[in-house]
Amino acid sequence: MAELYFQKEAEKRFTPFLDELLGTSREKIHSVQVTGSALTTDYNPKKSDINSVVVLKEMDLKFLEILAPLGKKYGKKGVAAPLIMTPGYIETSLDVFPVEFMNIRWIHKTLFGEDHFTAIEVKLSDLRQQCERELKVRLIGMRQSYLSASGDRRILTENFLQTFSGYIPLFRATLLLLGEDPPIEMAAVLTALASKTGQSTEVFQKVLQARREKTKFYMDDLNLLFEDYYNAIEALGKIIDAIEV
Repeated sequence: MAELYFQKEAEKRFTPFLDELLGTSREKIHSVQVTGSALTTDYNPKKSDINSVVVLKEMDLKFLEILAPLGKKYGKKGVAAPLIMTPGYIETSLDVFPVEFMNIRWIHKTLFGEDHFTAIEVKLSDLRQQCERELKVRLIGMRQSYLSASGDRRILTENFLQTFSGYIPLFRATLLLLGEDPPIEMAAVLTALASKTGQSTEVFQKVLQARREKTKFYMDDLNLLFEDYYNAIEALGKIIDAIEV
């Protein structure tokens, strides 16, 4: 994978948040990692959240009481509420959330303490099972979202744009299942997925471009987009079903 860089604007926004955490709770914290788009060129200061993981030495609800008031202050700056874990939780949850943990492993930077994620490994059978389950759940979600939008162009557009980034971790995991070292940037993931599977990712590329350029879709465009998107996810699900690990 490509080398990761904490994007300057993201680092500028996150550093005061980290300083407050360490200033009040350093003795409780085992490590702090930043993860996700803030470490890639996909980061957009106007839209992207800055995601992080705080690993506590042990679960401490008092820490949550300290952390909660910071949400309003730093949420306005794009700092999302961190994922809170312990070393024990990580160890016992790799089989439950292999997609999420592998994506943290691929895209993270340790800002304080010990790196818990570079050395983690998951079973490919667990990864395949979650990919299969997630894609089938998302197909159901797509159908329900399409119906609940009741033909509202704005709602349909938001559904596509807001849910798109959630597919990228699944696509990276799929590439790993197919024996490919997954890229970091979203566009590169889509290119690699098309190359490895032989399936077109044009519809995903169209949504990615729309996210970046604030494209407006007409209703006919959205209906066609829905069909192509749904068929592409369904086809990918069949590919994953056929993988033997």
